[in-house]
Amino acid sequence: MNKVGIAGYGITPFTKEDNKIEKVLLDSAKEIFKNNDKIHQNEIDAVLVSTNNNSKYLSPILCELAGIQPKISHSIESLCNSGTNSIVSAYSYIASGLADLVLISGAERYDSPGQILQWDNSRGEFKHPIFWASIFAKSYKREYSISDEDLAVVSVKNHKHAQENPNALSKKTYSIKDVLESKKLTDDLRLLDCSRPCTGSASIILASEEKMKKISEEPVWISGIGQKTISAGFTKNISLSSMESSKHASQDAFRMAQKENKDVDVLEIHDAFSVCEPMALESLGFSKEGKGMDMISESYETNNFKINPRGGLIGSGHPLGATGIAQTIEITQQLQSNALKRQVDNASVGLVHNMSAAATSSTVLVLEK
Repeated sequence: MNKVGIAGYGITPFTKEDNKIEKVLLDSAKEIFKNNDKIHQNEIDAVLVSTNNNSKYLSPILCELAGIQPKISHSIESLCNSGTNSIVSAYSYIASGLADLVLISGAERYDSPGQILQWDNSRGEFKHPIFWASIFAKSYKREYSISDEDLAVVSVKNHKHAQENPNALSKKTYSIKDVLESKKLTDDLRLLDCSRPCTGSASIILASEEKMKKISEEPVWISGIGQKTISAGFTKNISLSSMESSKHASQDAFRMAQKENKDVDVLEIHDAFSVCEPMALESLGFSKEGKGMDMISESYETNNFKINPRGGLIGSGHPLGATGIAQTIEITQQLQSNALKRQVDNASVGLVHNMSAAATSSTVLVLEK
């Protein structure tokens, strides 16, 4: 099986600007060619577009705008983990020998409604993500005696980290008091507990080992992949205070990479809502059950960037189709020691956790120098 690595990347600032999605996609793709003159459009075998706006024939449109005529071109939509699912698809094309060089571009606009899950009757009237997050928060707090003040640390930490990320949506820091006094959305969630939709794009180039030798002097390799879909329906979750799909996906990724939790130096966690970060850390095996907040609080108090160094989804913003790709770019920058003031010392192994629909589906990637 071909070894697969990350040869280049491009990202736009995450904003509330009213740009067309075609333009935003092109902007991050152009960054790749601008930053690496050894990557040429005529050598790209496949172009995959990650977006929840999947009604516009966006992959062929991006190909035309970017001057690419690939053998393979299509879009991938899987709610919030569309980005990493696209990376896994691109990996598969290269590992199987169908392609040597694949461009993956993800984008969303600030006014994307996401997916209101009308088909899932098990959710009752609660079709919008804010409600499953509220149920998670209520369950998690009750089971482990976690307070609203405890969970507020997630938002405070991630907005603080975002100030060192020039592409982040958040431009200010908040206190625990600020989080607790922000607009109340449900009994258990406030506005600052939530990630925010925004306009943004992220692009990445994957390459075979042979191609990588010619185009990159700082390769980062994808050594582990785990994907697990438990269901589509909310009620198939075994617990409302853990993420079963994330647990399975991480186990598979670690097994493939021949790594353990203790080997990981830096983490990108899918913190769509504040409660998701401690739940994910526990489900991924980085913390004992109910102790994820201890790990987060220690990270915040010691100014350690190990968990969500770019600010997570809460600080960076959450353009759905771009999120998993942006997370992967962050880990790549960390492993290349290119993360500026948010750099984690001596990072050689990183993990990306990207999920969707109340963690009914999760993708985990392990990356290495």
